[in-house]
Amino acid sequence: MLVRSRDDDQVKYAFIINPSKPQAKRIRARIEQFCEIHGLQHEFIETRIDKSGRVCAQEALAGGADVLVAVGGDGTVRTVASAVSGTGHAMGIIPIGTGNLFARNMDIPVDDVDAALSVATSHGSRMVDMGRLSILDREGEDHAHAFLIIAGIGFDALMIDGTDPQLKKNISWLAYFVSAMGHLFAPKYHGTVKLTSEDGGVHTSRDVGFRTFLAGNCGRIPVLSLMPEAISDDGLLDFELIDTSGGIIGWANLFGDVVHQTIIGKAQQSPLSTNSIIDQIQGSDAEITLKHKALAQVDGDMLGETSHIRFSVDKQALCVRVPAGTDTSVILPLQ
Repeated sequence: MLVRSRDDDQVKYAFIINPSKPQAKRIRARIEQFCEIHGLQHEFIETRIDKSGRVCAQEALAGGADVLVAVGGDGTVRTVASAVSGTGHAMGIIPIGTGNLFARNMDIPVDDVDAALSVATSHGSRMVDMGRLSILDREGEDHAHAFLIIAGIGFDALMIDGTDPQLKKNISWLAYFVSAMGHLFAPKYHGTVKLTSEDGGVHTSRDVGFRTFLAGNCGRIPVLSLMPEAISDDGLLDFELIDTSGGIIGWANLFGDVVHQTIIGKAQQSPLSTNSIIDQIQGSDAEITLKHKALAQVDGDMLGETSHIRFSVDKQALCVRVPAGTDTSVILPLQ
């Protein structure tokens, strides 16, 4: 990837900010002050209901921005990254969301705005993969939906869609567990799963029943690890087909499986598990065709119902500003 070298005072930063966040006004003022102190060229572009982070980022790139900085939660980060990916430009992150999962996976400070600003305007960078979810049964789709953490179809999307926004503000990610309890007895999903594994082999399973199907790029989430072996720059996605049986017993076993793999740090089920299944495989592509439509999501953003999707990955397509000195950071010229 071509990286253009510039002196620090020539770099133009575009801060794509989500104004709906409670602290957005205060954070914007702090960014303004930081840029003035350090003599940084900058502009702000605010997202709106009818203007996503992706559109804002495209506008910033067209206007000559060199480094784009997403100021918001995982949704803002995801949509900005969607436009920046593959351009050769770097993306910084000022995390002001509820979970800030991607920032956490990149070791970007989540509780210190000045520290996050220092990282976003520094030379420490990391090339990471960009996951893509394509909806194949919907006319008018003009792009594959980006994801940096986890995308899925089925129970996970149903849980996210049913989460109370106010409860999420009050108790953060625990609100998802409250929503999950209300969907434990939802019907299973049935369809065909076609996977392309790491070695290029294609594996097709027909009439598969499952609760949810996930594709992960990063594995670290609060407390638990759904995909402990997911690596964000290996050119692969971690796929998981999850199923339960036996009602509450099955869900209890599934929770035990997740706790077990969190503790051991490997994608392995608990030896005590009897009524749950977590089939895990790494690969580059997966196509799901369902008998009936189900909700789909990317990094917690809802995409509506679909019965035909494809997961894919763009290897090391995104340059992210990370703290210099971390195990996976490299020093690149500011763009």
